[in-house]
Amino acid sequence: MADPGATMRLDRFLWWARITKTRGAAQQLAEGGHLRLDGRRIDRAHALVRIGSVIGFFRGGRVRIVRVEALPRRRGPASEAAMLVTELANDSQQGATELTPAKAGHSESGEDPREHLP
Repeated sequence: MADPGATMRLDRFLWWARITKTRGAAQQLAEGGHLRLDGRRIDRAHALVRIGSVIGFFRGGRVRIVRVEALPRRRGPASEAAMLVTELANDSQQGATELTPAKAGHSESGEDPREHLP
C-alpha cells in the first residue's frame, strides 16, 4: 500500500499519468495559471500532488476534473496510467458541447469558464 503522506511534483504526475504528452507540456500547463489543485490556482510546476488531490484544468476545448487515486512509480503504459486518476467531471461527459477555439476562452455571458473550476 502507498504511503498516504507521499507526494510528487505536479508536472511529473501530469506527464507520468499521461494527462500531457511531454513533461514540458505539463510544466506549461501548470505554470500557465489555468490549472487548479484542490481548488487553488496553480502557477508553478513544482506544486505537490498527493493521493486524494483534485486537479481541474481547461485543455483541448474542455474542462476536466480528476482525483488522484495513486502516485506512479514510473511512466508506464496507458493502461497503468488510467488507474492513477478518477474522472470527476468532464464537460463532454455532462452533455455539454465541445468548445470551439473561438469560444474556448469565453462564455456567452463574457465570463471565462476556467474561473469556475473548483
